[in-house]
Amino acid sequence: MSSTPSRFVVVLAFMAATLAPFSALATNKPQAFTGRVSDAMCGANHMMGGEASECTRVCIRKGSKYALVVGDKVYTLDTSDKTTLDQLDKLADQQVKVSGEANGDSIAVLSVAAAK
Repeated sequence: MSSTPSRFVVVLAFMAATLAPFSALATNKPQAFTGRVSDAMCGANHMMGGEASECTRVCIRKGSKYALVVGDKVYTLDTSDKTTLDQLDKLADQQVKVSGEANGDSIAVLSVAAAK
């Protein structure tokens, strides 16, 4: 019977080593962020005169990415989905709710909707 506890320890160690990489992946769960749609070049402060929504659209056409301003934090929005990009264009300079996975200063966008 003395070998049973050691087998149990070996099995537990194997399971922990096997599942450890998956626990790191599980921490990147989708989150909801509410903020204002902008662009990564201007962030919270638009440089172009006129409407902030038009400045966002001009910067996007010149190659900038969409961004989400949440308080003092600016997240770059990562998406190549045409529907999502069209929605961000329509909602430029408006409050939105973005669902996605944050990684540092960027969010991999899963969905965008006007904030209620």
